[in-house]
Amino acid sequence: MAAKKTTTKKPSTTKKAKAAPATKPRAAKAKPEAKEKKLSALDAAAKVLGETGEPMTTKELIDAMAAKGYWTSPGGKTPERTLYSALARDVDARGKESRFKKGERGKFLANA
Repeated sequence: MAAKKTTTKKPSTTKKAKAAPATKPRAAKAKPEAKEKKLSALDAAAKVLGETGEPMTTKELIDAMAAKGYWTSPGGKTPERTLYSALARDVDARGKESRFKKGERGKFLANA
């Protein structure tokens, strides 16, 4: 016959919660000055198209947004293609309420 294993209970090692010592109320942290929020690519494109009033390709939009300091690509290889896709999605999803409309082939306009 095999010997029977027995286990013994170990004493509890949990500690009782100690009362927190009274502390002084913390001084309110000074809020940092509000930084100017960066524009998204779509917001920057809407701003550029509104200022120029002319149809532009996404390559022209990317160049104009960077030149005016509204938006720069965070390092993507094809920011103009990404912007084109975002503009096309906005036009398709919102229809007449979109900030953009398609003009000539490959060009977008501000929707007035």
